[in-house]
Parts: sequence; C-alpha cells; structure tokens
Amino acid sequence: MKQIANSRELLARLTEVEPMCGRFTKAVPLIALALCVPATAQDNVLDGGDALRSMELVRSWRQYASEFLIELGAIESPSGEEHERAARVAEEMRRIGLSGVRITDSPNVIGRIPGRSGAATVFVSTLDDLKTVVDHQRARGVPPTIEGDRVVGPGTNTSSTTAAMLTGARALIEVGIQPEHDIVFAAVAQEETGLDGMRDLYNEFEGTAREYIDVLGDGRRISYGALGIHWWKVIATGPPGHTLRGGLPNINLGIARAVDRILGLPQPEQFADRTTRINIAMLQSGTVFNHKPPEGWFSLDIRSLDAEIIASIEADVQKILDDVAAETGIALRLEAENLTPGGQIDGARESDLVRWSGHVAERLGFEPSFSNTGSANLNIAIAAGTPAIGLGGSRGGERGYPGEWTDINAMMHTAEHVALLAIALGSETPAP
Repeated sequence: MKQIANSRELLARLTEVEPMCGRFTKAVPLIALALCVPATAQDNVLDGGDALRSMELVRSWRQYASEFLIELGAIESPSGEEHERAARVAEEMRRIGLSGVRITDSPNVIGRIPGRSGAATVFVSTLDDLKTVVDHQRARGVPPTIEGDRVVGPGTNTSSTTAAMLTGARALIEVGIQPEHDIVFAAVAQEETGLDGMRDLYNEFEGTAREYIDVLGDGRRISYGALGIHWWKVIATGPPGHTLRGGLPNINLGIARAVDRILGLPQPEQFADRTTRINIAMLQSGTVFNHKPPEGWFSLDIRSLDAEIIASIEADVQKILDDVAAETGIALRLEAENLTPGGQIDGARESDLVRWSGHVAERLGFEPSFSNTGSANLNIAIAAGTPAIGLGGSRGGERGYPGEWTDINAMMHTAEHVALLAIALGSETPAP
C-alpha cells in the first residue's frame, strides 16, 4: 500500500475517501486506513507478492551481481569483438533458467521468460566497451576488484547494466512469474560503433516486440524520445608539395573556409527548441612543417529531434562543400562515421510504459526526470515507431579511463527496476 507521510495526510486520505471513516481516525488510524482507503492499481502491482519477493531476492544477491560483474569486466570486449563476453553472458542466462538462450551472428545474446500471447517486452543491455578500455584492461593486468561499495576496474561500468539486467531476470524466474507476453533479455553488440547489434535485434523482433527497455542505469532519468545524431568526416584532398614549391591549392584553405561557413549556419538558433546543434570538434592534416599535405579531414556532429532538420542542415553543408571546392580547387566529400536515427512517438510521455517506469522509480526512492532526447540503443526502436524507453541515471564513474568503477548500490537499484517494471508491464494493468 502506498506510504502515508504523516497523520495529517492520513486524516485527509481517510475523509477524502469516505466521510464516515473520519470517526475512526483518532482511535485506530491504521485500522481505519486499512478498511477505508482502497489500494490503487499501482499499489496492487508494486506491493503484490511477486514484486515484494523479487525485491527481497535482488537485495540478497548483491555479492552475486558484483562477482558476475567482475567476470564480465575482466573480458576484453571492444565493439565488433564481443564473442567471449557474449559466451559468458549466454552461460549465465542458461544457469539462471532463461529459455531459448542463443548467440546470434551480431553477436547478440538473447534469452526469455515465455509468455502466452506471442508478443514480447524486450529489455536491452550493452555488450561492448569503448576500444580504449582494452588498453586499460591490459595495463591493469588483474581483474576488477570489490572496494567498499564499488567494483573497480576497466570494463565494469557499461557491463554493470548486463549484470543488473540478469540479476533482475533471475529474481523473476525464482518467483515463478507467468507473464502474458514473453519477457526477453538481450545483451546487444556494437552499441559503441553504430548500434548494429540493436538494429539486428529490432529486425528479428519486428512485429513481435510491444516495447523496448534500454537498461542504462537505475531509472532516475527516463528517456522516451530519441535525439538524431549524425557524425560525418569531411575529407579534403589536394596536390601535395614542399613549401618551396607550395602555394595554392592547399587542403587547409579548403578545410578552414568550409569550417568557417558551416559553423556560421543559422539552424541551431532558428531551431533551438528542437535541440538542434552543429559542432566541429576535430581537425587533422599534415605531419611536418615543410610540406603541404595531400589529405586532411574534420569532424561534423549534427543533432536534432527532427530528421527533417538534420537533412536540411546536411543539404546546406553539401552546398558549402561544393562552393568551397569550386573556389579553392580542393576536393571535399562527406563520409558517414555514425548515423544514429532519432524520432518522437505521439503520446509516448503518457504511455503505460513511461508511466509505469516512473512509478517504479518512485518506489525505489527517486524523483524521476523525463526526457525526449535519448541517445542509445532505444533510438533504433523509436525511429522505427516502436515504443521504447531508456532507464538512465547513476551507474558509476570514469568510464573509459583507467580508474573506471561501478556503484554497486546503483547496480542493485537497476536490477530492482528491471524486475519491478517487468512485473508491472506483464500485469496488463493500466498505469495509474
């Protein structure tokens, strides 16, 4: 039953529900509350036997989750090379009792708790690390360690989402839930290099998945929309030569002129309410003082809530590159680095998926914030029109650096959120 903060609130609740209940308030307030204040749909689900037992189990498995994370964090798993970590995750899925466990070509790892309807609710975690993590793992030379409330070591921060997801899945299996829809748990590959694993997962479950939950943290931040992010390399090529035979054309003139004009485009100010941004962060060309380089490049980061705005900016950029090429004699071309789709789904903020995730976050003691600018695996589903959320929030620190660490308390809250949200979504009870 929903917690009542104080006696004044208790009296208000009692008299609001039934005036006659106020007669019992001074004498036996708790009895009056039990008799007169009906439980809400939220209370019935999140205070039900399965939910309470799941929470109890998750909280007793702190050591299990931490030790599993140590194993995952010790495995080198850069994007495109996740097979060893995928094998360990599949082994654990089978050990805790998930059905139909398999590793795909991606390699994604997929297991499920079977339902009755043929539809599925899909929880997703990330299987890969940034490529720099491998260097830090090798330099450390030993597996991660538990230090107080942290698991410390490179490879732990991202993998904490998989450890949490499977801890929540294990609790659901232990309590014997029988969901209406399949509850699918998928650790997906290549999140860091283009969301390719998520694309494969979405294609496999297209027409079956009702919704996706991208497990990124404990759920104190909930994303229900996706920010489109397009990364390009703008590559410049031209004739090389020694300084004494130099002069023009010079690729750096083409780069400089293009950068100046692109950063002068008006779209960010014109569409500020659509979170539209343009950024150029890296410029590279040449290695010595006394030669004109034959090639160079600069980065281009375009992002917006609207795909049409991104397309408009890219058309403007292409026009600038064509004009600069004609003026300077330097060839300039766009090369896609990572094109992450975005999107918005009408009514997403008021959907049962978003509302239930918010109620679960509150039950865990958070005041959740909501955003329509997510950027992770959820983008693939949302861009294609399938409801999805990202459970963001606390996870740890120094991700991608030698001192990387995971907050064990946050990992356990994430596991609790996974278990409770799975129960809520499987209850077929509309979110209050």
